[in-house]
Amino acid sequence: MSLLRFKMVDAAINHTAAEVKIPAGRPSDYFGAKVFGRDAMRKYLDKSTFNALVNTMENGTPLPFDIADSVAAGMRQWALEHGADHYTHWFQPLTGGTAEKHDAFAEPDNCGGVLEAFSGKLLVQQEPDASSFPNGGIRNTFEARGYSAWDPASPAFIVDTTLCIPTVFIAYTGEALDQKTPVLRSMQALNRQTLRVLRALGDTQTTFVQPTVGAEQEYFLVDKELFDRRLDLKVCGHTLFGAKPPKGQELEDHYYGSISERVRGFMRELDEELWRLGVPAKTEHNEVAPGQYELASVYATANIACDHNQIMMELMRKVALRHHFACLLHEKPFAGVNGSGKHNNWSMSTESGLNLLNPGDCPESNTLFKLVLAAVVKAVDEYQGVLRASVASAGNDHRLGADEAPPAIVSVYLGDQLGALVDSIVKGGNYVGGKKTQSSIGVPESPIFPKDATDRNRTSPFAFTGNKFEFRMLGSQANVADANICLNTIVADALEQFADELEGAKDFEKAANSLIKRELKAHYRIIFNLDGYGPEWEPEATKRGLLNNKNTADAVPVCYDDKNVDVYVRQGVYTREEAIARADIRLENYIKIINIEALTMIEMAKRDIIPSVSDFIAELCSNAAAKQAVFADLPMDTERELVQKLSALNDGA
Repeated sequence: MSLLRFKMVDAAINHTAAEVKIPAGRPSDYFGAKVFGRDAMRKYLDKSTFNALVNTMENGTPLPFDIADSVAAGMRQWALEHGADHYTHWFQPLTGGTAEKHDAFAEPDNCGGVLEAFSGKLLVQQEPDASSFPNGGIRNTFEARGYSAWDPASPAFIVDTTLCIPTVFIAYTGEALDQKTPVLRSMQALNRQTLRVLRALGDTQTTFVQPTVGAEQEYFLVDKELFDRRLDLKVCGHTLFGAKPPKGQELEDHYYGSISERVRGFMRELDEELWRLGVPAKTEHNEVAPGQYELASVYATANIACDHNQIMMELMRKVALRHHFACLLHEKPFAGVNGSGKHNNWSMSTESGLNLLNPGDCPESNTLFKLVLAAVVKAVDEYQGVLRASVASAGNDHRLGADEAPPAIVSVYLGDQLGALVDSIVKGGNYVGGKKTQSSIGVPESPIFPKDATDRNRTSPFAFTGNKFEFRMLGSQANVADANICLNTIVADALEQFADELEGAKDFEKAANSLIKRELKAHYRIIFNLDGYGPEWEPEATKRGLLNNKNTADAVPVCYDDKNVDVYVRQGVYTREEAIARADIRLENYIKIINIEALTMIEMAKRDIIPSVSDFIAELCSNAAAKQAVFADLPMDTERELVQKLSALNDGA
């Protein structure tokens, strides 16, 4: 067991460098080649259709049906020329993954042949079964009809020979059964309420504000041959039995270490596949645990970032198999070493590129920044329970609070600069701003490099990192939509309250500063700038009245509280039925996963462990009998004690 438990990449089957696929050309030569993006739209759509579609994508204006027909014709031609012969509505049901039903472009021509047909009607809407996906009781088995509807804001792409069209997924009765619909709704809510604050501030130029997200994806690679010998890895995604290896991560030599050629070959091919699909994969490196790695993509809007992360996880699994690996996205595949998370970098930007979470050189006089900061702090404090629940899962329960994972207590880290700013606002006194300084190692020929005003805190669940917040609690196999739906909604709700108070204020600056001070003081308890792993934090958090829901069974029930349901309803993100259904689904999924793991443990014990122990007992007895036949006076205490112990354990199993 122990050999299979941690025997990963370094001791795996070797493949020569000749087998490693080297991408042809520069990334810029083929980036987005399999995406029906702006360049393809210009080539395959007439000017009026192109302009109408861009207007829909950028401004949310309804798309006329005749325009949909024109888009479908151009999209079909582009797809056929790129080798596609099928199309599918690609959507994200509440399974954590994606779903697709493939249809061929081929339609009978009534003359014994076929035509490559694809209409606006097929582009815009299809009808998948809505009762066979998790729905929390919204759909009964005998009420099966649901609809998938095209999301023009997310470009279509080609995987293998299938045109994938990103869509929402709703029930016949109108409820959202997917992740994309509430993401879009929450983005609209955040846009609506932020614009109200901007208007109160005197900004009449900004037309929209959108959340931007950058997701960092961690994962394990395990040799496929070894993976196939472990029932627990195949069924549950993590080991249920085993022992720690003689060497794990205690020498701290794997993080950022040299990447083996075999793994580098996997990464090269994964990068190429992602770039062709328009996913801006950027940073990759060895993670802390043996066999663990990370891949991060460049920022995108929350909607696109959620799609990109789903594409990334799907391709990781597919490309890994081509390199004789199994890609494990479970949060804790192996005990004794770090688990895998997903850091969700969240911010807010206007159409002109203004980052509302950028403090600038003088944050003390940046009223807009201080308002947004106060709104985020207020939102995280008031809805810490639902924010924690948004990342709750059976797998993540193994990880939170361990190495490289924040504790289950939600808190906000602001760092020295913003911490001092908030202290000056809440407690009074002068603010002495922390500015970027220069640093050197003291060697004349070494470069002088800028030093940030604030350090980073890896133990914080929700940390400010320069011009964004890094939400570090997400599990590696999670759909990032859940966390971002929650963040967008609760911050929108805080901004709505701010707008209600500031609109019509005779002295905006005075009213804004009074509001900022009041709200930061009221929610000061959520700010913690020290070590989240320290033994003093948990009792301190209890004293502050912060929640500490360590597992899914404790975390999810807060989602049923009226306050936590109402915030989604008030912002138009969920109906009451949708909000409650999602909590039901999360708990039901947790129960099912725990049950599957229990059944797998029983199966492994009966099939592998008990027979192996019985064989070993028989071998011990045989050896002892042989020794006693030759050496009659030789004591057999060691063998006897071991046989008795193993027999008792085996009988107990």
